[in-house]
Amino acid sequence: MKAYLLIGILSLFLGSCDSTQSTTQTTSDDVVRIANDDIEYEIIIIEPGFNSWLATQPGKSYHGLDYLEAQNRRKVMEFNLRVYDSQYPRDLYQQEINYDHSVSYGLEVNYLLYNYLKFFEETYKQKL
Repeated sequence: MKAYLLIGILSLFLGSCDSTQSTTQTTSDDVVRIANDDIEYEIIIIEPGFNSWLATQPGKSYHGLDYLEAQNRRKVMEFNLRVYDSQYPRDLYQQEINYDHSVSYGLEVNYLLYNYLKFFEETYKQKL
């Protein structure tokens, strides 16, 4: 993999997330930032081509929240295991994703995380 391609750097800053309202800010085709109004959590996706790929995917209402949360729980767990397993490439698995399944992140965050992980699998031929 080319070093200049950053895989998604996902950061979730967790607190008690009772509020599920979030704002999405797209700064370029390569960066998406989502945060709730109180900045209790934040997700940043830095990935060339992600926004244009996302535009081709079904909308937020295609899958239910329960489905998205279940998929994210499973895939994030596998992703995080690979961060610390030397058999997987360091350029793909650079940073752990802090996803707490007991926190209600809401539809938008779960939708974008689900789609990022799907994009990651397709782009880098990784099955999570």
